[in-house]
Amino acid sequence: MTGNSFEQKNKQALQRGQRVALAATLATLLLALLKALAGWHYRAPVLVADAFHSGADLLAIFASYFGLWLAGKKKSARFPYGLYKAETLITLLVGGLIVWAGIELLIEGWAKLQGVSESVSFPLVPLLVSGLSVVISLGIAVKERQVGRAINSPSLLANAGESFLDVATSAVVLGGLLLSYWRLPYVEGAVILLIALLVIKLGGASCWTAFLLLLDANLDPQLSCTLEQQVNAIYGVKGESEVRIRQAGPFHMVECVIYTRPTLSLYRAHELADRAEQAIAAHCPHVESVFVHVEPLREELRSVIVPVAEINGLQSRVHGHFGRAPYFLLLRLNEHEVEIEDFYFNEFLDEPKFIGLKVIKAIIAYRIDLLFTSSIGEISFYMLRDNFVDIYAAEEEQTVQEVIDRFRAGSLQAITKPTHSIDQSLVEKPTEHR
Repeated sequence: MTGNSFEQKNKQALQRGQRVALAATLATLLLALLKALAGWHYRAPVLVADAFHSGADLLAIFASYFGLWLAGKKKSARFPYGLYKAETLITLLVGGLIVWAGIELLIEGWAKLQGVSESVSFPLVPLLVSGLSVVISLGIAVKERQVGRAINSPSLLANAGESFLDVATSAVVLGGLLLSYWRLPYVEGAVILLIALLVIKLGGASCWTAFLLLLDANLDPQLSCTLEQQVNAIYGVKGESEVRIRQAGPFHMVECVIYTRPTLSLYRAHELADRAEQAIAAHCPHVESVFVHVEPLREELRSVIVPVAEINGLQSRVHGHFGRAPYFLLLRLNEHEVEIEDFYFNEFLDEPKFIGLKVIKAIIAYRIDLLFTSSIGEISFYMLRDNFVDIYAAEEEQTVQEVIDRFRAGSLQAITKPTHSIDQSLVEKPTEHR
């Protein structure tokens, strides 16, 4: 996926979040005004307090909209990484406002524990307003959570949590109006205190999460581990790759260091980086950018394959043709040691053509790095090169140990093109194997 694709996809996600936040802002504004007017006109202080709480929600939701609007601004020379972190900064502000609203509710609940309120007439209109508030707040909360999860917006998710608590608060206010009418406000005060503590906890959690994100903390180590596994599984990647994730607003910015063999050309290294980027984009939700850095792996353990004429350990003799060899010796080789991993019997010797291709398909699971051979056909050559295998020329009848010694001494020549054509491969007869 290209940078433009990332940018277009993220722009659409931000616009979706902006629309939801703006609609929630307008709905909350109407609710706050309705509660304040009904509470004042019908002498229902608990409804006025709920209107104050909705006013705090209004500021928080509008702040979320403003943060998403800033995050949607185009990148510039001054802000080359965009303004995505504005949304995280707003989340910190939203959390602070939620804590403030919780403290105000705490004070109100404590006050209601101090005595019995005056008797009032049956609060029909305030009850209807509170019931309407429960329904609208629930609709806002569900939509905010749905879109917040879809676009990975911390501020929308924080507001969704507050909106769900607002549903509970409105329900408490609904009951509190009845309790006030029945002159039982102590229960109302206790429940408001409980709701206030939950609001403070939610706001504090939002503040802490936003604070960690602004410090580029990794809040999803499992995702990092998953991405590393995906990258390390790519053929041509050697060693253990490193993946780092930092979140900017609703999006992930991924940095990855992959290791490969030092002999890899710049073109092939770029191809390997593209494969890593595609693997990360496929498994990382809400990705904004992927930066892949390719490093040569030093002191690597290489997997080597050698076509041989017999099974005799490191004294096995090199066969004269890759595809027609009766056996293949699989080695693990580093600068100082060599270990025989396995012998592979060539089960395709009686096939009339394309033996090398079939052999490669059978042994490719060994993640081969090097091939030592005296000759190789066109199809086999290009297929191995496409799978990041370096091919070196070994003389027929040399022992495997002699070939390894020459390779370590730097006297083994690389094969840069096929030693014979496809037509020559097709007319060759199978070699008798021992």
